[in-house]
Amino acid sequence: MTATLSDLVVVSNRLPIDVSRAADGQITYGRSPGGLVTALQPVLSERSGAWVGWPGTPDFSFDPIRLDGIWSIPVALSATEIAEYYEGFSNATLWPLYHDVITQPEYHREWHEAYRAVNGKFAEKAAAAVSEGGTVWVQDYQLQLVPSMIKQLRPDVKVGFFNHIPFPPEALFAQLPWRREILMGLLGADLIGFQRAQDAGNFRSCVRRVTGLTTRGHHILVRESDGGVRDVMSSAFPISIDSTAVDARARQPLVQARAREIRSELGNPDAILFGVDRLDYTKGIAHRLKAYEELLRGGRLKVPGVVMVQVASPSRDNVSAYQALRDDVETTVGRIAGDFGSLGSPAIHYLHQNQDPDEMAALYLAADVMLVTALRDGMNLVAKEYVASRVDGRGALVLSEFTGAADELRQALLVNPHDIDGLKNAILRAVAMSPREQRRRMQALRRRVLENDVSSWASSFLGTLAAR
Repeated sequence: MTATLSDLVVVSNRLPIDVSRAADGQITYGRSPGGLVTALQPVLSERSGAWVGWPGTPDFSFDPIRLDGIWSIPVALSATEIAEYYEGFSNATLWPLYHDVITQPEYHREWHEAYRAVNGKFAEKAAAAVSEGGTVWVQDYQLQLVPSMIKQLRPDVKVGFFNHIPFPPEALFAQLPWRREILMGLLGADLIGFQRAQDAGNFRSCVRRVTGLTTRGHHILVRESDGGVRDVMSSAFPISIDSTAVDARARQPLVQARAREIRSELGNPDAILFGVDRLDYTKGIAHRLKAYEELLRGGRLKVPGVVMVQVASPSRDNVSAYQALRDDVETTVGRIAGDFGSLGSPAIHYLHQNQDPDEMAALYLAADVMLVTALRDGMNLVAKEYVASRVDGRGALVLSEFTGAADELRQALLVNPHDIDGLKNAILRAVAMSPREQRRRMQALRRRVLENDVSSWASSFLGTLAAR
């Protein structure tokens, strides 16, 4: 089947569909859940939109298919391309560089060549799918060269780009051997969105230093080959969640019953501390475990009055830095469990597995204190999910000031996760917080999250891009 030309084309590393192949070779497709596709579903359906991305399996492709009014257009990638473009340049070069060099980036020329070539594949698919004068919206750091490639192929279309992770300051970005190429790739867009105003400012500072182009406020003046000047806008568009859906899920009787069951299974402690993260060195899991262990060792928290639950979703298990992180985390968890737990009264529960949405909602409802201690995070949607789930108006959020969410969720207890003593004090304050203060803070947090959901974010970005 051939997809019709679309007025709006979204481009991301992965397609928003689940593909499965039966034993008889029959291929089935289903829409995968996610905040981004939920936000864009109405506008994409209305405009016969298309989504370009990798289907998730090496050396696999299929004809464009239409699900729920959206065309899915696959980009076929080989196992070598995935290893070099995605696991290599995207996640071992750009990811650590953009997250404050928490671990050392690796710079390999063959990875960069693969990144450029794969970005070209995405750009060609998108350029072929968009209608005359249409719009292409490119997502995230894996595809930073795509905007300029599309502009070269289709100068008639509007191009937007959104960076879901932080953008580094000039002093760090300068390390990248291909820094100018990345910046000029992004400057092919008409509108470049970031999570925080700080990220947008870092980007413009890098543009001035590396390219010599002029910036005026949120605008960058790009000199074209024909002598003309094109105005590129860069600004903050903080992303959010489908907060109405999260709120509704937490109100389901079965979810609320499961939350009560979880508390009972944990021994009905005075306080449940909860952390849920992808197992990634940027998330500060080791820092919160250290703070918790020291509070127990110093007798300021005691089992069975308190218990921690840490969910760490598997992530990039074939990357050495992540393997080392898992070993460190599990060693610490084992020490805490052995030193402070007893039969029937564990100090910590650790789950290295994904949880389904209903179980996550129940865990959010069961938790008295949510610990979000990321060392650097573009936004951190877990913090917003916790707030949206607290339909009872209770609970306390301890939130790293190095997350984009900290700009919006000012009623949380903001912490510097590197300051272990400060983090310990924040945990103690959260555990001791009165029901009245919990309700006051949570009411303000919920108002912010429920009013500024993911649909508002998408509408704001696309509306600004349309007005360019």
